Amino acid sequence: MPIGVQKLHDLFVAEVTGVGVSLPIAPKDIAAIKAAIAEHAVLVFRDQRITDDQQLAFSRHFGDLEETRGTGISKPGEQRLHPAFADVSNLDTDNTVLARDNRRRLYSLGNMMWHSDSSFKAVPATYSILSGRVVAEHGGETEFADMRAAYDALDDATKAEISDLVCEHSLIWSRETLGFDDLTQAERATMRPVRQVLTRTHPVSGRRSIYLASHIGTIIGWPVPEARAFIRDLTEHATQRQFVYSHKWRPFDLVMWDNRCTMHRVRRYNAALVRDMRRTTVAGVAPTVAQETMAAE
Repeated sequence: MPIGVQKLHDLFVAEVTGVGVSLPIAPKDIAAIKAAIAEHAVLVFRDQRITDDQQLAFSRHFGDLEETRGTGISKPGEQRLHPAFADVSNLDTDNTVLARDNRRRLYSLGNMMWHSDSSFKAVPATYSILSGRVVAEHGGETEFADMRAAYDALDDATKAEISDLVCEHSLIWSRETLGFDDLTQAERATMRPVRQVLTRTHPVSGRRSIYLASHIGTIIGWPVPEARAFIRDLTEHATQRQFVYSHKWRPFDLVMWDNRCTMHRVRRYNAALVRDMRRTTVAGVAPTVAQETMAAE
């Protein structure tokens, strides 16, 4: 069956048909998927009943994978999945729902804020691939914002103002925004800020986008309060409803997105019920800006 691509939103997002991720995929079909995500930024594959190994194999068609060890607060032995997975479920290693006051659960609430995966790394991620093994019946949607369209809608003066700006990103700032400051010195050391440009040009489509995330703590050369107010304004602009697609999960949906030109967030759901979501993340190939190690305050 040939691959089909059908738009789900006026600006971006498409559903891909004719692909079974559990099966070997021909090179021409991988090329078609790469072309589709360059155009649409978010791709939805329905009814993909896959194993972890099959998700890893599919993800590796698009590049090397990130590992999650050393990037959060989980300690050795607390990982439920292979280290190439980001476990964005609400389950512990025994597949039991995390308690409401569980530290890892509270830390993971940062995923409800608008962000781009791994912008807190010196070399940020390209693609994320999320498999819905057990999805929420009510709530739990993943919302995506098209940062290309948001950039296009800026006035010329703002485009000029942000063209050369560089921001500092850290998991510390996104978590502290929610009041989660229960971080050890060792954890803070792994979350030292990195620098990212505020605008990016996509290497395939050539389109410009605003590169935003809740992980931004300041803009280089700006007073912190002014920088954070400006980033908040940009985020409000970029997440207006016309730029946003809300994905209502069906069981075994697989959703792939390009972190270089989108932001996303998960919406609230009943955390007393199982939600098993498994993400693989394709590593980036270069920094967005020359990096200097920044000590976290």
